[in-house]
Amino acid sequence: MNTLNCKGRLISLESPKVMGILNVTPDSFYDGGKFDGLDSAVQQVGKMIAEGVDIIDIGGMSSRPGAEIIEPQIEKSRVVPIIKAIKESFPEIVVSIDTVQGSVAQSAIDAGASIINDIAGGTVDQEIWDVAIQNKVPYILMHMQGRPNTMQLNPEYTNVVLDILGYLKDKVYALREKGLTDIVIDPGFGFGKTVAQNYTLLDRLSAFKILDCPILVGLSRKSMIYKVLDTTPKGAMNGTTALHMIALQRGAKILRVHDVKNAVECVKLFKELKAVK
Repeated sequence: MNTLNCKGRLISLESPKVMGILNVTPDSFYDGGKFDGLDSAVQQVGKMIAEGVDIIDIGGMSSRPGAEIIEPQIEKSRVVPIIKAIKESFPEIVVSIDTVQGSVAQSAIDAGASIINDIAGGTVDQEIWDVAIQNKVPYILMHMQGRPNTMQLNPEYTNVVLDILGYLKDKVYALREKGLTDIVIDPGFGFGKTVAQNYTLLDRLSAFKILDCPILVGLSRKSMIYKVLDTTPKGAMNGTTALHMIALQRGAKILRVHDVKNAVECVKLFKELKAVK
């Protein structure tokens, strides 16, 4: 699949795309509270657009380790006004809603979003699948072991690559049986995985091509980087770029990032490398 149909707006995946993160939460692990006002959110989106972003991913619930699932109404109150303000200021930008709850996804689509990014793969609220199908929007299917509040307690796998591949395969099959065609897969770096398991997944990312779905990776400033480098999320930019290039070489089609300019430059260099005859 080389395109995503976002409510009539086609995104070509012939070359990798950059998804910019806009967390409108008070408690996200890196940028919590920075963009939860209308003016600051719209200003940040304008900056990301100027830097070359392809998709804006808006989240109203933190998914950091230890976070709890919040009430849908609270989540809606955070994301809906900001989606409307963004679409009013930048009507051409493609907006994704980062949520695990079907009613939040529907409200976000009504406000102007045209992609659903579900870190729970339908395990928190399977109604979210129906929302994607009924609205004919792309659905990002991520693997997470457990819930955000439990996922890092003791993640265990028989074989981390085969286990996650099997999980995603079953859900892709179920979604296709229900009639959904635009499915993106995300192995879920940091979501119920140890540092070593994350690097095994990255090293063998190309194995996920067998599912014939575009691969999204979310590596930006995560603990698998800053723990190895003995730094903090703030100090993990260089490591993020290094792993982004590896992910692109192994088949990633979408990079979900905090720092758009750096990711866009990484994609540009990757494309130059691929163009060598």
